[in-house]
Amino acid sequence: MAFQAHDLVGFVGVSFIVATYFLSQIGRMNVNRPLYPVLNGIGALFILFSLYFTFNAASFVIELFWLAISIVGLVRALRHKNIQSKD
Repeated sequence: MAFQAHDLVGFVGVSFIVATYFLSQIGRMNVNRPLYPVLNGIGALFILFSLYFTFNAASFVIELFWLAISIVGLVRALRHKNIQSKD
């Protein structure tokens, strides 16, 4: 199996997701701020990009859910930020 550019993109995506989850678990990243879902969403997009070249149905489905959940989290974080700025 040859390592290709799309594999690197996928591994970068995995590192984004794992790093943000790890940082949240050790209390170094606030999951309620927009950065958390943004990095998770970018990670999911990068993994989806790599799956375009080497498709795996189960991985594709979980990354679609990961991306959708990240979008929900981003919307909630931005709404929460807007509410706080109005106070």
